[in-house]
Amino acid sequence: MSRIHRLAGTLWVAMVIQSTSAIAFFAVPEASAQTPPATISTPDAIQQVVAAGLMNNYADGQFHPERFISRAELASILVNAFALDTRAAATQENLVEVQDVPASHWAFNNIQTVLKTGIMRGYRGNMFFPNQRVNRAEAFAIFAQAYGVYQFPDDTVAEILTPYPDAASVPTWARRSIATALNEGFVNIDAQGNIRPLQPVTRGDMAYALSRYLTKQQQPGV
Repeated sequence: MSRIHRLAGTLWVAMVIQSTSAIAFFAVPEASAQTPPATISTPDAIQQVVAAGLMNNYADGQFHPERFISRAELASILVNAFALDTRAAATQENLVEVQDVPASHWAFNNIQTVLKTGIMRGYRGNMFFPNQRVNRAEAFAIFAQAYGVYQFPDDTVAEILTPYPDAASVPTWARRSIATALNEGFVNIDAQGNIRPLQPVTRGDMAYALSRYLTKQQQPGV
């Protein structure tokens, strides 16, 4: 397989995440080299995102990177990291009806923001399931939605995913978004180069993605 050179970029059908209105269309960059990316150590990533205020430690002073992330937590992290509340769609006055997220819910405003902007979607019956765990495919696809999904052609998506042994387990609806997240280096992988898309996403996983995002903001082209 030929090496694909990376150029600078000029951005489910399923119920949970994707909405065509949420995808920002950037000029499509070429994909980066098809080898699993080097990883930042979790402590370094955690330190960076906590210092930037994108995630916080618990009351005991510990970050607990092993803990799973709920849909409400993911919504709040992404609103904070990508300033989603400043996007035009987030400022509309009409509230999105969500039966299981009352105005008294701690993440009510953030959930309204991700729903209005289309970064996340509710379920049938106006349900959001704020306490439901998120798997890695969902989390990184949603992350890519907030960042801006590159409209890679199908053959490029396949080429990006091919080097990963468990690429076949990436759900069809998530392939383009996951390809964006992999191409941008947001996905931490295991020692065998696996994406582990169906495993629950952890706070450590999200800290890694946010750390990579911060690095790209501070060092364009990285």
